[in-house]
Amino acid sequence: MFALGHELAQTPAHKFDLVHMRVLLRAMGHPERRFPSVLIAGTNGKGSTAATLGSILRASGLKTGLYTSPHLVCINERIRINGKEISDDDFAFLHGEVDALAEKLVEGGQLPWHPSFFEMMTAIAFEHFARGQVDLAVLEVGMGGRLDATNVIEPRLSVITDISLDHQKYLGNTVAEIAREKAGIIRPDGVVVVLPQQPEANDVIGNTILDLEARAVNAVPYVPPLVSPESRVVSPEAYALRVMGEEIVVHSPLIGRHQLRNVALAIAAAVELNQQGFPGITAKTIERGIRETRWPGRFQTIPAHPGWPEMVIDVAHNPAGAWALRSALSERYEGRSLIFLFAAMRDKAISEMAEILFPLVDRVIATRPENPRAASPEEIRQAAARTSAEVESVEDVSQAVERACALALENKAVLVITGSIYLVGEVMRKIGTQV
Repeated sequence: MFALGHELAQTPAHKFDLVHMRVLLRAMGHPERRFPSVLIAGTNGKGSTAATLGSILRASGLKTGLYTSPHLVCINERIRINGKEISDDDFAFLHGEVDALAEKLVEGGQLPWHPSFFEMMTAIAFEHFARGQVDLAVLEVGMGGRLDATNVIEPRLSVITDISLDHQKYLGNTVAEIAREKAGIIRPDGVVVVLPQQPEANDVIGNTILDLEARAVNAVPYVPPLVSPESRVVSPEAYALRVMGEEIVVHSPLIGRHQLRNVALAIAAAVELNQQGFPGITAKTIERGIRETRWPGRFQTIPAHPGWPEMVIDVAHNPAGAWALRSALSERYEGRSLIFLFAAMRDKAISEMAEILFPLVDRVIATRPENPRAASPEEIRQAAARTSAEVESVEDVSQAVERACALALENKAVLVITGSIYLVGEVMRKIGTQV
Protein backbone atom coordinates (compact mmCIF):
# COMPACT_ATOMS: atom_id res chain seq x y z
CA MET A 1 0.00 0.00 0.00
CA PHE A 2 1.07 3.57 -0.64
CA ALA A 3 2.77 5.24 2.31
CA LEU A 4 3.09 9.00 2.54
CA GLY A 5 3.49 11.21 5.61
CA HIS A 6 0.54 12.87 7.26
CA GLU A 7 -0.43 16.28 5.95
CA LEU A 8 0.51 18.56 8.82
CA ALA A 9 3.98 17.07 8.88
CA GLN A 10 4.63 17.81 5.21
CA THR A 11 2.47 20.73 4.14
CA PRO A 12 4.09 24.18 3.92
CA ALA A 13 2.47 26.83 6.12
CA HIS A 14 0.66 28.58 3.27
CA LYS A 15 -2.52 30.53 3.87
CA PHE A 16 -5.71 28.55 3.35
CA ASP A 17 -7.35 29.70 0.12
CA LEU A 18 -9.93 27.94 -2.05
CA VAL A 19 -8.96 30.05 -5.08
CA HIS A 20 -5.87 27.90 -5.68
CA MET A 21 -7.86 24.66 -5.34
CA ARG A 22 -10.34 25.94 -7.91
CA VAL A 23 -7.50 26.80 -10.31
CA LEU A 24 -6.18 23.24 -10.04
CA LEU A 25 -9.61 21.67 -10.53
CA ARG A 26 -10.39 23.88 -13.50
CA ALA A 27 -7.19 22.70 -15.17
CA MET A 28 -8.27 19.12 -14.43
CA GLY A 29 -11.61 19.65 -16.15
CA HIS A 30 -13.61 20.01 -12.93
CA PRO A 31 -13.87 16.38 -11.78
CA GLU A 32 -15.78 17.58 -8.68
CA ARG A 33 -18.72 18.51 -10.92
CA ARG A 34 -19.07 15.03 -12.39
CA PHE A 35 -20.68 13.37 -9.37
CA PRO A 36 -23.16 14.44 -6.65
CA SER A 37 -21.88 14.62 -3.10
CA VAL A 38 -22.56 15.03 0.62
CA LEU A 39 -20.15 17.17 2.65
CA ILE A 40 -19.65 16.51 6.37
CA ALA A 41 -17.92 18.87 8.85
CA GLY A 42 -17.55 18.93 12.62
CA THR A 43 -14.98 18.53 15.37
CA ASN A 44 -15.83 15.00 16.46
CA GLY A 45 -17.85 12.32 14.73
CA LYS A 46 -17.60 13.46 11.13
CA GLY A 47 -15.62 10.37 10.10
CA SER A 48 -18.02 8.01 11.88
CA THR A 49 -21.00 9.79 10.32
CA ALA A 50 -19.39 9.62 6.88
CA ALA A 51 -18.59 5.91 7.27
CA THR A 52 -22.14 5.13 8.43
CA LEU A 53 -23.78 7.12 5.63
CA GLY A 54 -21.44 5.55 3.08
CA SER A 55 -22.39 2.08 4.31
CA ILE A 56 -26.10 2.92 4.07
CA LEU A 57 -25.69 4.14 0.50
CA ARG A 58 -23.77 0.99 -0.49
CA ALA A 59 -26.46 -1.17 1.11
CA SER A 60 -28.98 0.79 -0.98
CA GLY A 61 -27.27 -0.26 -4.21
CA LEU A 62 -25.61 3.10 -4.91
CA LYS A 63 -22.04 3.16 -6.16
CA THR A 64 -20.55 5.19 -3.32
CA GLY A 65 -17.34 7.15 -3.00
CA LEU A 66 -15.98 7.81 0.49
CA TYR A 67 -13.24 10.35 1.22
CA THR A 68 -11.96 10.57 4.80
CA SER A 69 -8.85 11.69 6.66
CA PRO A 70 -6.39 11.14 8.13
CA HIS A 71 -5.52 7.52 7.49
CA LEU A 72 -4.58 4.98 10.14
CA VAL A 73 -2.29 2.53 8.36
CA CYS A 74 -1.99 3.45 4.68
CA ILE A 75 -2.92 6.43 2.59
CA ASN A 76 -5.19 4.35 0.32
CA GLU A 77 -7.75 4.21 3.14
CA ARG A 78 -8.72 7.81 2.47
CA ILE A 79 -10.22 7.17 -0.97
CA ARG A 80 -12.70 4.32 -1.40
CA ILE A 81 -15.38 3.28 -3.86
CA ASN A 82 -17.94 0.83 -2.51
CA GLY A 83 -15.65 0.19 0.42
CA LYS A 84 -12.64 -0.70 -1.74
CA GLU A 85 -9.53 1.39 -1.23
CA ILE A 86 -7.93 3.04 -4.24
CA SER A 87 -5.26 0.69 -5.60
CA ASP A 88 -1.56 1.53 -5.49
CA ASP A 89 -1.48 1.64 -9.29
CA ASP A 90 -4.44 4.00 -9.56
CA PHE A 91 -3.12 6.20 -6.79
CA ALA A 92 0.34 6.41 -8.34
CA PHE A 93 -1.08 7.17 -11.79
CA LEU A 94 -3.46 9.89 -10.60
CA HIS A 95 -0.84 11.39 -8.28
CA GLY A 96 1.56 11.62 -11.21
CA GLU A 97 -1.06 13.28 -13.42
CA VAL A 98 -2.13 15.84 -10.82
CA ASP A 99 1.43 16.56 -9.72
CA ALA A 100 2.59 17.19 -13.30
CA LEU A 101 -0.36 19.47 -13.95
CA ALA A 102 0.29 21.39 -10.73
CA GLU A 103 3.94 21.91 -11.70
CA LYS A 104 2.83 23.39 -15.05
CA LEU A 105 0.42 25.72 -13.27
CA VAL A 106 3.20 26.92 -10.98
CA GLU A 107 5.62 27.38 -13.89
CA GLY A 108 2.97 29.33 -15.80
CA GLY A 109 2.23 31.62 -12.88
CA GLN A 110 -1.33 30.38 -12.43
CA LEU A 111 -0.48 28.98 -8.99
CA PRO A 112 1.92 30.69 -6.56
CA TRP A 113 3.14 27.37 -5.16
CA HIS A 114 2.57 23.65 -5.43
CA PRO A 115 -0.72 22.45 -3.89
CA SER A 116 -0.54 21.16 -0.32
CA PHE A 117 -0.64 17.49 0.58
CA PHE A 118 -4.34 17.70 1.45
CA GLU A 119 -5.20 19.64 -1.71
CA MET A 120 -3.42 16.97 -3.77
CA MET A 121 -5.26 14.18 -1.96
CA THR A 122 -8.60 15.91 -2.45
CA ALA A 123 -7.99 16.47 -6.16
CA ILE A 124 -6.97 12.81 -6.59
CA ALA A 125 -10.11 11.69 -4.75
CA PHE A 126 -12.33 13.86 -6.97
CA GLU A 127 -10.70 12.48 -10.12
CA HIS A 128 -10.97 8.88 -8.88
CA PHE A 129 -14.66 9.30 -8.08
CA ALA A 130 -15.34 11.01 -11.42
CA ARG A 131 -13.59 8.29 -13.42
CA GLY A 132 -15.26 5.62 -11.29
CA GLN A 133 -18.66 7.16 -12.11
CA VAL A 134 -19.89 7.01 -8.54
CA ASP A 135 -23.58 7.63 -7.94
CA LEU A 136 -22.77 9.70 -4.86
CA ALA A 137 -19.65 10.64 -2.89
CA VAL A 138 -19.53 11.20 0.87
CA LEU A 139 -16.77 13.69 1.68
CA GLU A 140 -15.35 14.35 5.14
CA VAL A 141 -13.91 17.83 5.65
CA GLY A 142 -10.24 17.71 6.61
CA MET A 143 -10.20 20.64 9.03
CA GLY A 144 -12.62 23.49 9.57
CA GLY A 145 -14.93 23.77 6.60
CA ARG A 146 -15.10 27.25 5.12
CA LEU A 147 -11.59 27.13 3.66
CA ASP A 148 -11.11 23.38 3.52
CA ALA A 149 -10.14 21.99 0.10
CA THR A 150 -13.28 19.82 0.02
CA ASN A 151 -15.48 22.90 0.22
CA VAL A 152 -15.09 23.69 -3.49
CA ILE A 153 -17.87 21.22 -4.29
CA GLU A 154 -21.59 22.00 -4.40
CA PRO A 155 -23.07 19.30 -2.17
CA ARG A 156 -26.58 17.92 -2.42
CA LEU A 157 -26.61 18.33 1.33
CA SER A 158 -24.27 19.29 4.16
CA VAL A 159 -24.00 17.62 7.56
CA ILE A 160 -22.58 19.22 10.72
CA THR A 161 -21.53 16.95 13.59
CA ASP A 162 -20.64 17.94 17.15
CA ILE A 163 -18.43 21.00 17.50
CA SER A 164 -15.93 21.62 20.28
CA LEU A 165 -12.52 23.21 20.80
CA ASP A 166 -9.79 21.79 18.57
CA HIS A 167 -7.28 23.16 16.06
CA GLN A 168 -7.61 26.58 17.73
CA LYS A 169 -4.42 27.76 16.02
CA TYR A 170 -6.25 27.60 12.70
CA LEU A 171 -9.96 27.82 13.50
CA GLY A 172 -10.37 30.19 16.47
CA ASN A 173 -10.26 30.17 20.24
CA THR A 174 -13.97 29.83 21.02
CA VAL A 175 -16.68 27.34 20.08
CA ALA A 176 -18.49 30.15 18.25
CA GLU A 177 -15.44 30.96 16.11
CA ILE A 178 -14.90 27.29 15.29
CA ALA A 179 -18.61 26.82 14.51
CA ARG A 180 -18.38 29.72 12.08
CA GLU A 181 -15.69 27.85 10.15
CA LYS A 182 -17.67 24.59 10.20
CA ALA A 183 -20.86 26.37 9.09
CA GLY A 184 -18.95 27.49 5.99
CA ILE A 185 -20.10 24.26 4.28
CA ILE A 186 -23.74 25.44 4.30
CA ARG A 187 -24.88 26.72 0.88
CA PRO A 188 -27.37 29.45 -0.01
CA ASP A 189 -30.76 27.74 -0.46
CA GLY A 190 -29.00 24.48 0.43
CA VAL A 191 -29.88 21.67 2.81
CA VAL A 192 -28.03 20.99 6.07
CA VAL A 193 -28.53 18.10 8.52
CA VAL A 194 -28.05 19.12 12.15
CA LEU A 195 -28.58 18.18 15.79
CA PRO A 196 -28.81 20.57 18.75
CA GLN A 197 -25.46 21.01 20.47
CA GLN A 198 -23.61 23.63 22.52
CA PRO A 199 -25.51 26.96 22.62
CA GLU A 200 -22.60 28.89 21.10
CA ALA A 201 -22.52 26.50 18.13
CA ASN A 202 -26.31 26.41 17.83
CA ASP A 203 -26.46 30.20 17.55
CA VAL A 204 -23.85 30.36 14.80
CA ILE A 205 -25.30 27.46 12.80
CA GLY A 206 -28.87 28.73 13.20
CA ASN A 207 -27.99 32.26 12.11
CA THR A 208 -26.02 30.95 9.13
CA ILE A 209 -29.01 28.88 8.02
CA LEU A 210 -31.28 31.93 8.29
CA ASP A 211 -28.83 34.25 6.52
CA LEU A 212 -28.36 31.83 3.62
CA GLU A 213 -32.04 30.85 3.51
CA ALA A 214 -30.97 27.23 3.75
CA ARG A 215 -33.22 24.40 4.90
CA ALA A 216 -32.34 22.57 8.11
CA VAL A 217 -33.07 18.86 8.48
CA ASN A 218 -33.31 18.02 12.18
CA ALA A 219 -31.92 14.59 13.07
CA VAL A 220 -33.59 14.59 16.52
CA PRO A 221 -36.32 12.09 15.44
CA TYR A 222 -33.55 9.53 14.97
CA VAL A 223 -31.84 10.08 18.32
CA PRO A 224 -32.05 6.91 20.46
CA PRO A 225 -34.04 6.17 23.61
CA LEU A 226 -32.00 8.12 26.16
CA VAL A 227 -33.43 11.28 24.61
CA SER A 228 -36.35 10.01 22.55
CA PRO A 229 -38.95 8.21 24.71
CA GLU A 230 -40.82 6.92 21.63
CA SER A 231 -37.91 4.68 20.73
CA ARG A 232 -38.13 1.07 21.89
CA VAL A 233 -34.96 -0.44 23.36
CA VAL A 234 -34.20 -3.88 21.95
CA SER A 235 -30.84 -4.45 23.66
CA PRO A 236 -28.24 -2.22 25.35
CA GLU A 237 -26.64 -1.49 21.97
CA ALA A 238 -29.73 -1.65 19.73
CA TYR A 239 -32.96 0.27 19.60
CA ALA A 240 -36.04 0.49 17.44
CA LEU A 241 -36.94 3.60 15.46
CA ARG A 242 -39.53 4.56 12.90
CA VAL A 243 -37.77 5.50 9.70
CA MET A 244 -39.61 6.33 6.48
CA GLY A 245 -42.83 4.96 7.97
CA GLU A 246 -41.35 1.61 9.05
CA GLU A 247 -39.89 0.31 12.28
CA ILE A 248 -36.26 -0.72 12.06
CA VAL A 249 -33.73 -1.95 14.61
CA VAL A 250 -30.71 0.32 14.72
CA HIS A 251 -27.66 -1.73 15.67
CA SER A 252 -24.35 -0.03 14.99
CA PRO A 253 -20.98 -1.69 15.59
CA LEU A 254 -19.65 1.75 16.58
CA ILE A 255 -19.66 1.72 20.38
CA GLY A 256 -20.40 4.61 22.73
CA ARG A 257 -23.28 6.96 23.37
CA HIS A 258 -21.63 9.67 21.28
CA GLN A 259 -21.91 7.39 18.24
CA LEU A 260 -25.70 7.37 18.55
CA ARG A 261 -25.77 11.04 17.54
CA ASN A 262 -23.54 10.30 14.55
CA VAL A 263 -25.85 7.47 13.48
CA ALA A 264 -28.85 9.78 13.82
CA LEU A 265 -27.21 12.30 11.50
CA ALA A 266 -26.46 9.56 8.95
CA ILE A 267 -30.07 8.32 9.06
CA ALA A 268 -31.43 11.84 8.57
CA ALA A 269 -29.05 12.40 5.65
CA ALA A 270 -30.10 9.11 4.02
CA VAL A 271 -33.81 9.94 4.38
CA GLU A 272 -33.20 13.37 2.86
CA LEU A 273 -31.30 11.83 -0.07
CA ASN A 274 -34.23 9.47 -0.64
CA GLN A 275 -36.53 12.47 -0.80
CA GLN A 276 -34.15 14.08 -3.29
CA GLY A 277 -34.69 11.11 -5.60
CA PHE A 278 -31.69 8.86 -5.01
CA PRO A 279 -33.01 5.36 -5.72
CA GLY A 280 -32.83 2.31 -3.53
CA ILE A 281 -32.67 4.01 -0.12
CA THR A 282 -35.30 2.34 2.07
CA ALA A 283 -35.84 1.78 5.78
CA LYS A 284 -34.41 -1.72 5.44
CA THR A 285 -31.29 -0.62 3.56
CA ILE A 286 -30.72 2.04 6.22
CA GLU A 287 -30.99 -0.67 8.88
CA ARG A 288 -28.57 -2.97 7.03
CA GLY A 289 -26.12 -0.21 6.18
CA ILE A 290 -25.83 0.84 9.81
CA ARG A 291 -25.28 -2.75 10.90
CA GLU A 292 -22.55 -3.26 8.26
CA THR A 293 -20.61 -0.07 9.02
CA ARG A 294 -16.87 -0.54 9.47
CA TRP A 295 -14.78 2.29 10.91
CA PRO A 296 -11.58 1.01 12.57
CA GLY A 297 -9.91 2.73 15.48
CA ARG A 298 -13.12 4.10 16.98
CA PHE A 299 -13.61 2.21 20.25
CA GLN A 300 -12.49 -0.88 18.36
CA THR A 301 -12.29 -3.87 20.68
CA ILE A 302 -9.86 -6.75 20.18
CA PRO A 303 -10.49 -9.87 22.28
CA ALA A 304 -7.69 -11.34 24.35
CA HIS A 305 -5.71 -14.12 22.71
CA PRO A 306 -2.51 -15.98 23.67
CA GLY A 307 0.20 -13.48 24.51
CA TRP A 308 -2.09 -10.47 24.06
CA PRO A 309 -4.48 -8.78 26.49
CA GLU A 310 -7.97 -7.58 25.63
CA MET A 311 -7.57 -4.22 23.89
CA VAL A 312 -9.55 -1.11 23.06
CA ILE A 313 -8.27 1.15 20.29
CA ASP A 314 -9.76 4.64 20.07
CA VAL A 315 -8.55 7.82 18.39
CA ALA A 316 -9.71 10.22 21.12
CA HIS A 317 -7.44 13.18 20.31
CA ASN A 318 -9.12 16.14 22.02
CA PRO A 319 -11.09 16.76 25.24
CA ALA A 320 -14.47 16.05 23.66
CA GLY A 321 -13.14 12.76 22.31
CA ALA A 322 -11.66 12.00 25.71
CA TRP A 323 -15.03 12.49 27.40
CA ALA A 324 -16.67 10.19 24.84
CA LEU A 325 -14.00 7.53 25.45
CA ARG A 326 -14.34 7.88 29.22
CA SER A 327 -18.11 7.39 28.99
CA ALA A 328 -17.77 4.32 26.77
CA LEU A 329 -15.10 2.77 29.02
CA SER A 330 -17.18 3.41 32.14
CA GLU A 331 -20.21 1.75 30.59
CA ARG A 332 -18.46 -1.24 29.06
CA TYR A 333 -15.65 -1.98 31.51
CA GLU A 334 -16.96 -0.84 34.89
CA GLY A 335 -14.99 -2.59 37.61
CA ARG A 336 -12.21 -3.74 35.24
CA SER A 337 -8.59 -2.66 35.56
CA LEU A 338 -7.36 -0.47 32.72
CA ILE A 339 -3.85 0.20 31.39
CA PHE A 340 -3.40 3.10 28.97
CA LEU A 341 -0.91 3.36 26.13
CA PHE A 342 -1.08 7.08 25.39
CA ALA A 343 0.44 9.62 23.03
CA ALA A 344 -0.64 13.06 21.86
CA MET A 345 0.40 15.83 19.56
CA ARG A 346 2.13 18.73 21.29
CA ASP A 347 -0.51 21.22 20.11
CA LYS A 348 -3.37 19.30 21.74
CA ALA A 349 -4.92 19.95 25.16
CA ILE A 350 -2.88 17.19 26.82
CA SER A 351 -3.43 18.32 30.41
CA GLU A 352 -7.20 18.44 29.96
CA MET A 353 -7.28 15.07 28.23
CA ALA A 354 -5.17 13.56 31.01
CA GLU A 355 -7.47 14.98 33.69
CA ILE A 356 -10.45 13.39 31.92
CA LEU A 357 -8.96 9.96 31.22
CA PHE A 358 -6.12 9.13 33.57
CA PRO A 359 -8.20 8.87 36.78
CA LEU A 360 -9.79 5.75 35.25
CA VAL A 361 -6.58 3.77 34.93
CA ASP A 362 -4.05 1.83 36.98
CA ARG A 363 -1.08 3.01 34.94
CA VAL A 364 -0.27 5.04 31.83
CA ILE A 365 2.52 4.19 29.40
CA ALA A 366 3.38 7.42 27.59
CA THR A 367 5.16 7.15 24.24
CA ARG A 368 5.86 9.12 21.07
CA PRO A 369 4.77 8.07 17.54
CA GLU A 370 6.76 8.97 14.45
CA ASN A 371 5.48 12.51 13.92
CA PRO A 372 7.40 15.76 14.45
CA ARG A 373 4.38 17.26 16.23
CA ALA A 374 4.24 14.47 18.80
CA ALA A 375 4.77 15.36 22.45
CA SER A 376 7.56 13.52 24.23
CA PRO A 377 6.66 11.02 26.97
CA GLU A 378 8.18 13.41 29.49
CA GLU A 379 5.98 16.27 28.26
CA ILE A 380 2.95 14.01 28.68
CA ARG A 381 4.06 13.03 32.18
CA GLN A 382 4.45 16.69 33.16
CA ALA A 383 1.08 17.59 31.62
CA ALA A 384 -0.55 14.83 33.70
CA ALA A 385 1.09 15.90 36.98
CA ARG A 386 -2.17 17.11 38.54
CA THR A 387 -3.89 13.76 37.99
CA SER A 388 -1.65 11.79 40.39
CA ALA A 389 -1.67 9.02 37.79
CA GLU A 390 1.35 6.75 37.56
CA VAL A 391 2.85 7.64 34.17
CA GLU A 392 5.71 5.57 32.81
CA SER A 393 7.73 6.95 29.88
CA VAL A 394 8.75 4.64 27.03
CA GLU A 395 10.04 6.56 24.04
CA ASP A 396 9.94 3.80 21.42
CA VAL A 397 6.41 2.76 20.39
CA SER A 398 7.32 -0.92 19.86
CA GLN A 399 8.84 -1.13 23.33
CA ALA A 400 5.88 0.79 24.75
CA VAL A 401 3.46 -1.74 23.24
CA GLU A 402 5.45 -4.63 24.75
CA ARG A 403 5.54 -2.95 28.16
CA ALA A 404 1.84 -2.06 28.12
CA CYS A 405 0.83 -5.57 27.03
CA ALA A 406 2.97 -7.15 29.75
CA LEU A 407 1.40 -4.92 32.41
CA ALA A 408 -2.13 -5.60 31.15
CA LEU A 409 -1.55 -9.37 31.13
CA GLU A 410 0.05 -9.28 34.57
CA ASN A 411 -2.85 -7.31 36.04
CA LYS A 412 -5.60 -8.99 33.97
CA ALA A 413 -6.41 -5.52 32.69
CA VAL A 414 -7.82 -4.11 29.49
CA LEU A 415 -5.21 -2.26 27.43
CA VAL A 416 -6.54 1.02 26.01
CA ILE A 417 -4.54 2.57 23.16
CA THR A 418 -5.53 6.18 22.62
CA GLY A 419 -4.69 9.88 22.53
CA SER A 420 -3.57 10.28 18.93
CA ILE A 421 -4.56 8.85 15.59
CA TYR A 422 -0.86 8.62 14.77
CA LEU A 423 -0.24 6.34 17.75
CA VAL A 424 -3.28 4.23 16.88
CA GLY A 425 -2.14 3.84 13.28
CA GLU A 426 1.42 2.96 14.27
CA VAL A 427 0.24 0.38 16.81
CA MET A 428 -2.21 -1.16 14.34
CA ARG A 429 0.62 -1.57 11.84
CA LYS A 430 2.84 -3.16 14.47
CA ILE A 431 0.30 -5.59 15.90
CA GLY A 432 -1.14 -6.49 12.50
CA THR A 433 -4.71 -5.29 13.08
CA GLN A 434 -6.47 -5.10 9.75
CA VAL A 435 -8.09 -1.81 8.73
